[in-house]
Amino acid sequence: MGIISFILFLFVAAACAWIAGSLVPGRAPGGFFARAIFGVIGAWIGSSLFGNFGPSLAGVPLIPAIIGSAILVFGLAVISRTFAHRV
Repeated sequence: MGIISFILFLFVAAACAWIAGSLVPGRAPGGFFARAIFGVIGAWIGSSLFGNFGPSLAGVPLIPAIIGSAILVFGLAVISRTFAHRV
């Protein structure tokens, strides 16, 4: 994987995480780089749970990546909300 492919992979993963963040109630912390990390982890979670189905862009299976990112963003929103109420 070259540097251009890796950068494109990060952009697609961040876009999947942004879409997932729009679908899930609550707010996930972080900016673009945090969303890119959420997208990469979400793509891994989604691919592990659901396999690689649907369209793929830059090596990212879009549907499992969005679902996995939604699961991750929802979990992070619940955790951050829990810690915010404790302070």
